[in-house]
Amino acid sequence: MSNGIGFRKTLALEAFRQIRKSRVELHELKQLFWECTLRCNAACRHCGSDCKVSATQQDMPLKEFLKVVDEIRPHVDYHHLLIILTGGEALMRKDIEQCGLELYDREFPWGMVTNGVMLPHRLEGLLNAGMRSCTVSLDGFEPEHTWMRQIPEGFIRAELAIRLLAQTRNVHWDVVTCANQKNYNSLPRFKDYLLSIGVRSWRIFTVFPVGRAAQVPELQLTDEQFRGLMDFIAQCRKEGFHVNYGCEGFLGRYEREVRDQFYECHAGVNVASVLADGSISGCPSIRANYYQGNIYKDSFWEVWNNRFEAYRHRKWMKQDICADCKMYRYCEGNGMHLRDDQGKLLVCHYKSYKLRATSDK
Repeated sequence: MSNGIGFRKTLALEAFRQIRKSRVELHELKQLFWECTLRCNAACRHCGSDCKVSATQQDMPLKEFLKVVDEIRPHVDYHHLLIILTGGEALMRKDIEQCGLELYDREFPWGMVTNGVMLPHRLEGLLNAGMRSCTVSLDGFEPEHTWMRQIPEGFIRAELAIRLLAQTRNVHWDVVTCANQKNYNSLPRFKDYLLSIGVRSWRIFTVFPVGRAAQVPELQLTDEQFRGLMDFIAQCRKEGFHVNYGCEGFLGRYEREVRDQFYECHAGVNVASVLADGSISGCPSIRANYYQGNIYKDSFWEVWNNRFEAYRHRKWMKQDICADCKMYRYCEGNGMHLRDDQGKLLVCHYKSYKLRATSDK
């Protein structure tokens, strides 16, 4: 095939397009992120939120988020709507166990994203509050992790958190790693290390040069390294290690080789978020102004049902480098988090990293 993907994969992509259309039509809410704080105990070099130890934006009171939860509860399958607490660093909140317990009492499964530093001494309380999922960041061995997160003893504490999670039951958890120039060469050894401490699910992502990350050239992989990363993930999966590349964008010939399913941006389709200032958005990774409302003046459920047009119908993205791209029908302009305030695509993995065949123009 001239697209460099192959006949069978192209047929599968066409079938997946129809699944995507059905999901857009239903727009069933399946994940709700709550950016419960912008405070953070780390200073990650790639942070899109520019979070600080003492954020100027106050934490959202629990009672305000619970108004959203109580509003949507009659309209959703709440036993299968995962609420994810994020930040900042969610564990900077002293009341995070109470937050979880309130969600558990309302029969919502809930989880969190954390750098793991404070997790070891709070894990028991979180489990007692009904935590059902957890993602811990670990960006390589101690030197690489410390360079990235810039937090004292961050590696040691995150490693302990992971070892403790490996002993839990009824918690779906994984480790997430940012691949960059500092840790790229050690990823094969790091894989073996993760397996040795009980990790069974690993997620790898990359960052693109905007915000704080634009000031750190070491964060960016070369074209050759990016393709090497894809080959590495594909090989890990063939060996039986459950590794996924993050939802960073369409990957051409690597589709279904490095993820459990074909590329799809769920933001505004199955995923929404309530940000620290009350803004209603697609997912916390979207830092551009694609807010659809604010819980302090709008009904969340009304916003979810009647707005999010830019998320669900993406013909507006077929411009610039997407205008004549053969792959647009499958990626629909890539993820919302890759667009700036003016709608310009910041990076296209398929073209930027030369993942297409040489005959595919």
